[in-house]
Amino acid sequence: MSKLHHAIDIAPLGDLSDPRAIMRLALAAEDAGWDGLSIWDSLGLSMSTTAADPFVALAAIASRTDRLRLITSVIAVARRRPQLVVQAAASLDLISEGRLVLGVGAGEDQPDFEAFGEPHERSLRIGRMDEALAIIDTGLRGEVLEHDGTHLSAQGVTLGPRPLQQPRPPMWLGALKRGGVRKAAHWDGWIGVAMSEDGGSMSMTPETFGELVGVARAERDTGGKAGEPFDIAVLGVNGLDGFTAPNYGEAGATWWLESLSPMRGTPDELEAIVRGGPPQ
Repeated sequence: MSKLHHAIDIAPLGDLSDPRAIMRLALAAEDAGWDGLSIWDSLGLSMSTTAADPFVALAAIASRTDRLRLITSVIAVARRRPQLVVQAAASLDLISEGRLVLGVGAGEDQPDFEAFGEPHERSLRIGRMDEALAIIDTGLRGEVLEHDGTHLSAQGVTLGPRPLQQPRPPMWLGALKRGGVRKAAHWDGWIGVAMSEDGGSMSMTPETFGELVGVARAERDTGGKAGEPFDIAVLGVNGLDGFTAPNYGEAGATWWLESLSPMRGTPDELEAIVRGGPPQ
């Protein structure tokens, strides 16, 4: 079993849409021995609230911390321009001295798309995500972008700055279903969510999670990547429904993302959880 790392996972909504509140949690996490901090990419519209930008928040955190791994969980690339993701991610990797993990996904919150006239249909989101990931991968490597796709195009350009991590920062794909997990297996990591949408229960047991870990590993084997580094992160609440972070570590997780959202408490209450340290 691989070592289980622990990060706090910030839903930057409501009271946590103030980046200063997120900074408090980040500083507490570094003091209390957490390994990383992850943050959602949302506009907050599905919950009738506001949200902080993940890249801006993480850049501020990078300037005040020395050790925390900075994880996006996940950037909704189906509604973001991939060239701007490349620019922001590379800049953040430099600011943080190579601490960025670029978690990416299609994006799920329907209002975040439709309020701006963008399609939310699943096939379109997945198609746009796939093309965006190809552009982001190439762009972060500093290679010439030549892409003529159904949804996106790039015509003979090179983007900068170059990130500190070479050939690029690790890219983890967020996925819940088997097809998405297989797709994640072709990148550097997979982010799964064990918690229910309302935060009140664990909708994915360690046993079910372990089955999906097996799917990812089998796909890695088939693709000739069995010996290469591959992280498996899972988002949840330690102890909820009797399941603990170590349960998921035994099932194959390498990262536990402890969910912190306004639904769980006030910023002061969340800070107390963080200062209690990573789950044992």
